Amino acid sequence: MDQSLIPPSNHQEIILPEDAFIVSKTDHDSCITYVNQSFCQISGYTENELIGHNHDIVRNDLMPHGIYNLMWEHLKAEEEFFGYIVNRNKDNSYYWTLINVTPFYDQGKLSGYFAVRRAPSQESLAIIKPLYETMCKAEKDAPSELLLPMSSAVLWQAITKEYQSYAEFVLSL
Repeated sequence: MDQSLIPPSNHQEIILPEDAFIVSKTDHDSCITYVNQSFCQISGYTENELIGHNHDIVRNDLMPHGIYNLMWEHLKAEEEFFGYIVNRNKDNSYYWTLINVTPFYDQGKLSGYFAVRRAPSQESLAIIKPLYETMCKAEKDAPSELLLPMSSAVLWQAITKEYQSYAEFVLSL
């Protein structure tokens, strides 16, 4: 395994409680407009530190760009997205979530996105973590113009033998 894809030893993994639901709302540009108390507790940020900031505030470098690209393809098509996301805590710890992101509307016009995250199973993470590590390695090794195609190729090669889509793959875990 590429050592650059392993979190530094001072970055601890936070295991979410099974009953935790992390909720956030953003505008259509991914600027945070609402977070619940669980989001604050897990991320280590206060509500005031989160509101008004881009959701990238919790983005983790262990997360493949290819998955974010796939998420935005769904959201721009005004479709919901299911996926596994690894986020960064304020103290650089990290936590894995199973996320559902749904567009929401005001008077028929796209207003933003509503996201609910919960604890993923350890069994699903045993499948997701190596896949994401391989995607990150492909991204790291690719020239910038091929970063997303290389990452996507790794994902599709891994899942298309058994699944028609990433959502079907995620929901099967």
